[in-house]
Amino acid sequence: MAEGFKARNLSVLAYANGFTLWHYITPDVAADVDTADYFLEARDMLRVGDFIIANTNRDATMSGGLFVVASAGANGVDVRDMTAIGTSNTD
Repeated sequence: MAEGFKARNLSVLAYANGFTLWHYITPDVAADVDTADYFLEARDMLRVGDFIIANTNRDATMSGGLFVVASAGANGVDVRDMTAIGTSNTD
């Protein structure tokens, strides 16, 4: 079962020209994180086009990737499906 969004796990890495690069870590799997309104508590901070570098599934087989904020505001928050980073390890 998903833990859900935790504001303490969302941090700003960089901000410039109305764009924010975030980092988020969670035990939730990426498919839960990209569910509409997962980031609803952060709707006043997130903007369309912001990137969220994420470490998901922290308590099992952690995966990392990038979410892009597709919508944010009074009508809710949605991020695009995670683009995985470092998906293979051949050694």
